[in-house]
Amino acid sequence: MWRSLRGAGAVSRRGAAVPEGRCCRRRSHVWDWHQALASAAGLRGGNAGANRTCATVTMPEVSTDHLDEQQVQLLAEMCILIDENDNKIGADTKKNCHLNENIDKGLLHRAFSVFLFNTENKLLLQQRSSAKITFPDCFTNTCCSHPLSHPLELEENNAIGVRRAAQRRLKAELGIPMEQVTPEEIQYLTRIHYKAKSDGIWGEHEIDYILFVQKDVSLNPDPNEIQSHCYVTQKELKQLLDKASRDEVKITPWFKLIAETFLFKWWDNLHNLNKFIDHEKIHRM
Repeated sequence: MWRSLRGAGAVSRRGAAVPEGRCCRRRSHVWDWHQALASAAGLRGGNAGANRTCATVTMPEVSTDHLDEQQVQLLAEMCILIDENDNKIGADTKKNCHLNENIDKGLLHRAFSVFLFNTENKLLLQQRSSAKITFPDCFTNTCCSHPLSHPLELEENNAIGVRRAAQRRLKAELGIPMEQVTPEEIQYLTRIHYKAKSDGIWGEHEIDYILFVQKDVSLNPDPNEIQSHCYVTQKELKQLLDKASRDEVKITPWFKLIAETFLFKWWDNLHNLNKFIDHEKIHRM
């Protein structure tokens, strides 16, 4: 049964008026990703850092006055910019990373998707709140977000930084106590690279780390992030995907891609996932 959070307080796409200049008309000191993307081509690991160029870049002017205030505040978070081989080339705001105008020029950032299963082998799904700026009201996997350009989440050994970010967002979105899901309990399988438009202004362009967890957890979702959630069986998910194919419900594009390619094979092998680990390949979707 889907558990709706609507009763916890209505969440609107419109928040309080955003003070003039907030999250718009931004001219900031960031890594010049146009040059960094070009210079990083063919490089691996730390070699890309030697070719970074720092410059002042003019970003598109987009008003956020009509959007939810809490979600607008999150647009100031600094995401990790990468090249197509997942080499770090800099950082920029969540806002700039999700503008189609920048995505069309090649801006790419690091992300993750968590798939959390309980001990009954059911997958926890969420429906994104109507306040979300990208893909509002869409059904999706347990948790989808971004590691931030912070030392703890930039650390790359066995994707520990990404797994720390996943722990942080499981708490922020679903209210899962951090001690209930530690980074060591989150299994990194592989990566996918995809691009999708949410509307005429906002979209996604990510290299997405696929993370699996199997554990019974406590839930206390934030209604500004999630409007409903449910544990589903494989049969129930297939029914949901079938409804989405008839446009009866909306699902996120990354979840659709993963469900149509890898998910059910992985789900059948929850206790033997090691054979699917591939940290070398990035699946281009």
